[in-house]
Amino acid sequence: MAPVLIVGGGPVGLAAALFLTRRGVPVRIVDAEAAPHATSRALAVSPRTLDLLRDSGVAGAVVAEGNPIRGLSLHWRGAPLAEITPDWNRMGAAYPMTILPQARTEAHMIAALAGLGVAVERGRVLTGLEQAADGVRAAFEDGEVLSAPLLFGADGAHSAVRHALGVAFPGDGSPEIWRLMDAVVEGPPPDAGWIDLGPGSALVCLPYAGDVFRLFAFGRPLPDSLPEGWRLGAVRWRSDFKVSHRLADRLSVGRVALGGDAAHIHSPIGGRGMNLGIEDAWVFSACAADFLNGETDRIAAYGRLRRPADARVVRTIRALTRVVTGDGPVVDLAKRTAPPVLARFPWLVERALRTGMGLDHPIRLR
Repeated sequence: MAPVLIVGGGPVGLAAALFLTRRGVPVRIVDAEAAPHATSRALAVSPRTLDLLRDSGVAGAVVAEGNPIRGLSLHWRGAPLAEITPDWNRMGAAYPMTILPQARTEAHMIAALAGLGVAVERGRVLTGLEQAADGVRAAFEDGEVLSAPLLFGADGAHSAVRHALGVAFPGDGSPEIWRLMDAVVEGPPPDAGWIDLGPGSALVCLPYAGDVFRLFAFGRPLPDSLPEGWRLGAVRWRSDFKVSHRLADRLSVGRVALGGDAAHIHSPIGGRGMNLGIEDAWVFSACAADFLNGETDRIAAYGRLRRPADARVVRTIRALTRVVTGDGPVVDLAKRTAPPVLARFPWLVERALRTGMGLDHPIRLR
């Protein structure tokens, strides 16, 4: 059997390679970058993602190295609003939400793939692709043309695969500048998320590794807006960025499918980006294995299955982002009063947490 070609060696492409290989489907995985990224945008590994990675051994490695999130501490202009402690087991989660830098999650996937005899081919820049009745031919900058029965594009928001397919990526961008920082900080809780909302602003702090925390904020400067009593140490990394909410018009075209940021992007609120992409990879692996076993409609089915699920998440995250980043008396009142209301109604808290955990919808394979 000729190998399935995966373009993109980030977490979504790595997950697809892992899932396919464990299903007995040979793969080749290529990436344009010469080396894995050392910095990490994604941090949260959801209970659903850990469940999908359980059999490969990656989930155990992530949990052993990462920081489990025991709860959320919510504030309004620095004043405590609510403390939320999820009961992961009661909600059917085998694992807690776990914080681990994306680079480390990728490293565990790379190690698992190496144990299966698969390695990422780096420095491979896609320049075009063609489809025929019997497969896909992908051209690369070095002049090589690879043939494959199927191709999975997991090459990020500026996806060369999506552009080669001519698939539109409609959506909208937000004007707010988000500020991101990984730094040594004294004061934050070591096992909980810390969120402070304010008029048109927010500050989020997550435990990263040891005494290093991930801070991101909008509508307020970093590090000048840290709470009283916290002390900033060495800054390991910082970045400013803007967010967009976009969804590809199609997630499958012929023998080519899109997943992860190549298919959908949204704000970091909810921590769903990488996790949603790994769901895509799981469904693609099932559809691809079936296709190669003679079910010729299964790649088209991948698009029909995943686009509605991805669309719901993008809509939900867009709505949450607009509420959190919004300003004005009505929005400020909602921000200030929602946490205590949620704290008094556990089923509302559970519903909100399920969105972040990736348990808000079933993964459909058929």
